Amino acid sequence: MIQVLLPLITALGLSAIAAFYSVIGLAQIFPGSFWPIVIMGSVLEIAKLVTISWLYNNWNVTMRWMRYYFNIAIVLLMLITSMGIFGYLSKAHLESNVVLGANTVQLRTIEAQEKIAQDRLSYLLKQASDPEKINPRVDRDIRAAQAELKKLAQEKLPLMAEENKLAAEIGPIKYIAELFYSKDDPAFIDKAVRAVIITIIIVFDPLAILLLIASQQSYRKLKGLPESVNTEKPLDKEPEYSIQYPDEIYEIIPKERVAKFKRNGDIE
Repeated sequence: MIQVLLPLITALGLSAIAAFYSVIGLAQIFPGSFWPIVIMGSVLEIAKLVTISWLYNNWNVTMRWMRYYFNIAIVLLMLITSMGIFGYLSKAHLESNVVLGANTVQLRTIEAQEKIAQDRLSYLLKQASDPEKINPRVDRDIRAAQAELKKLAQEKLPLMAEENKLAAEIGPIKYIAELFYSKDDPAFIDKAVRAVIITIIIVFDPLAILLLIASQQSYRKLKGLPESVNTEKPLDKEPEYSIQYPDEIYEIIPKERVAKFKRNGDIE
């Protein structure tokens, strides 16, 4: 029984998680109709599992055109589920990139202001070193430039800490990306993320479907039922049937007793 329950529970668990990711992902692709998409996606996920189970158990008694349609529908539903999972995981990656990008923009802006203030301070210090140009105004400008640099450094410190934190969060995918892509490519992290998501999709919904079929097979074997799908090769020619009757029913008439039939069917 464990061979039946374990694949079944695993298949239902994978299907439930895939359905959740898929439904939320589809709702994010069509944000204008959130709840209708959630309802539609949930019903389609349930219909997919029911169709797979029913088709497997009734394969031999299902009309050919129904088999074709069910198989096509299952494949399309798997693609829909995969698209939803791709959308969900992609959105999670994009949200982290948005936060990191906004933080980076603020940090670069402060660094630019810091460079301007540093150049201004250098110019003022150069003027202060000339006895002919030194005056109280230069001293005030120097103190103002130093205060501005101090203020910019205080604003820069939390942004740098946040950027380091965000960089640590994307560190694992960055290391994976460096194994397969060049750092010179500005989109090497995005390419690695897409590759990881596609890999997850390949082993997510298809694995759940195959485990569901495996649990059905184990159940039929446990109950001693025949296989649902007939895997035997068709015969090249029709079998020859023979009917044997008991010897006591019919009497063998010797050749010498055989006579001509009369018109009324009696034997002479």
